[in-house]
Amino acid sequence: MANVALITGASRGIGRATAKLLGVRGWSIGVNYSQNEQAARETVADILHAGGRACAIRGNVADEADVIAMFDAVEAAFGRVNALVNNAGIVAPSMPLADMSVDRLRQMFNVNVLGAYLCAREAARRMAKGRGGNGGSIVNVSSAASRLGSPHEYVDYAGSKGAVDTMTIGLAKELGGQGVRVNAVRPGLIDTEIHASGGRPDRAAELGVQTPLGRAGAANEVAEAIVWLLSDAASYVTGSLVDVSGGR
Repeated sequence: MANVALITGASRGIGRATAKLLGVRGWSIGVNYSQNEQAARETVADILHAGGRACAIRGNVADEADVIAMFDAVEAAFGRVNALVNNAGIVAPSMPLADMSVDRLRQMFNVNVLGAYLCAREAARRMAKGRGGNGGSIVNVSSAASRLGSPHEYVDYAGSKGAVDTMTIGLAKELGGQGVRVNAVRPGLIDTEIHASGGRPDRAAELGVQTPLGRAGAANEVAEAIVWLLSDAASYVTGSLVDVSGGR
């Protein structure tokens, strides 16, 4: 069976690093993006150069119709999807919860919670053997924030990732008998563009020195864990939350 993956939020950071690593292994990949088409096309070029196949697919993970269309586009291009990297997510400027607007909270939970659930639901519908699928693997990209709480910074983001952790555990139990494994990675302080979107571009470098390993992590280090969880090498791993956080 061909390896076909949809990676949400694949135009940058951890999603892009994962796409490139899967490309080296000959996967066919749907590169989802929300806004930056140029970055998505660069990711596609990286995958093709690495030996994989890829197509760029614009879509908002918080929109049900977009999610269904994303899966349809990947399957039209490469065949049945048997892997989902549920990676798309946002963060907002650092502040205590008392200062957060309801619009910010709605956006955070729409993308990071509803979006993750919609993508996981669509993957479950298409992969579960009881629904005509061939099985597969889902890897949700959570965060160490889900267990740290991110006080005075991103309590809303941390809560959204706590929901992803819980979904991972429950969905793994639902789908274990259907040939689908469900796991999550929980990155720590990883040097990606997401910190800039939260107003602190140097956050990973500044705080990384406080970890037991003494540095920030790199996107490809998280990608290695994701690719392992997708692979047959992790065939007895489901319902796991794998920290990639330098010991933080």
